[in-house]
Amino acid sequence: MSTLYIKYKAFFLGLGITASLIFLLSYAGIILIDSTAIGENLFFFTLWWGIFSLPIYKFDYLKKNRSTIYKIIGLFLLLLGAVIMDSYMDMADNPITIFLLVFFWLGGLYLLSPAFVKKYLWLILGVYISALCYFTYVRFSAGSRGMFYGAEKEGAILSLIMPIPGFIGLWFYEQWKWLRLLQSEKSKAELALLKSQVNPHFFFNTLNNLYGLTVEKSEKAPNVILGLSDMMRYTIYDGEKERVPIEDEIAYLENYIELHKIRYHRAVNISFESHIEAPCEIAPLLFIILVENAFKHGVEVLAENAYINIRLMVEQDKIEFYIENSLDPNQALNKEGIGLTNLKKRLKLIYPQQHKLSTESKDTCYIARLEIEL
Repeated sequence: MSTLYIKYKAFFLGLGITASLIFLLSYAGIILIDSTAIGENLFFFTLWWGIFSLPIYKFDYLKKNRSTIYKIIGLFLLLLGAVIMDSYMDMADNPITIFLLVFFWLGGLYLLSPAFVKKYLWLILGVYISALCYFTYVRFSAGSRGMFYGAEKEGAILSLIMPIPGFIGLWFYEQWKWLRLLQSEKSKAELALLKSQVNPHFFFNTLNNLYGLTVEKSEKAPNVILGLSDMMRYTIYDGEKERVPIEDEIAYLENYIELHKIRYHRAVNISFESHIEAPCEIAPLLFIILVENAFKHGVEVLAENAYINIRLMVEQDKIEFYIENSLDPNQALNKEGIGLTNLKKRLKLIYPQQHKLSTESKDTCYIARLEIEL
């Protein structure tokens, strides 16, 4: 299902639900709509439209996070209770109802962006406590004189409404700053990645082997030249892309493994199993660091019984990458290399909250697992 279809579905379903609920509640006399307050009605209609559309748009996410569903249900029960209570309490502009509606709005804001609410908690509380106090004071003060209408009422209502677009604007400003920072950090990470991938040690060794093959007039020489050319092209050009087909990434890894095999003059057991259940695209050059580490710390330091087992499985909603390599029991792996550090940073930038990277070192083997949610 395409993202565009999901957006349109959420857009129209949210519109239908909002219009239907407003009509039913108004018809039942639970809510009263002032036909002269066009701007205010339009603002609240748009607000509720967004509130109902968002859960539909995030339906797949909510299925995996049931605790969030319970919180949303709790908020809407609170809203329903406030509306019902207001309809049975014969009090116009009931401050208790207003308090519950403000609490509903703040709860929804926390669900949408908990980090934003935590960052500006005291500002949000200060603004709304002040606004509620002012509304309550004006409501009872003017109401006791029978004058809660006109400019006094509009001022009290605006003190509650105006913070909403203000905080929404502040949230968009925070997102803009975060996006600018993200783009900067991503550029730095990709530059570091490119530098780490153009490994002079690997290419010089491959060129030396290529020289030997050409001297021997080996039939393998043309394939080595072609393989090395394809690797350079993929690293430099495809490495700059946002996403590449998973098949291209697999071909790159297979090419890398074949070039490595030519270097060794001993038997090395290397297996690479891949299974694609559904075609997808992925950020380029994510797995090569783990494969490089397997050769560097496993095959190249062991004289015998060296092996590398790689498995890449692509399912409908996730990618699983598993790699295990032989390990010298006397070799220390206490320090994390720059390649693995760059990989973690890049995963955090490209797949935030959508990946899981784990490593495990045993006596004679090293295992790395990477899972990415699509």
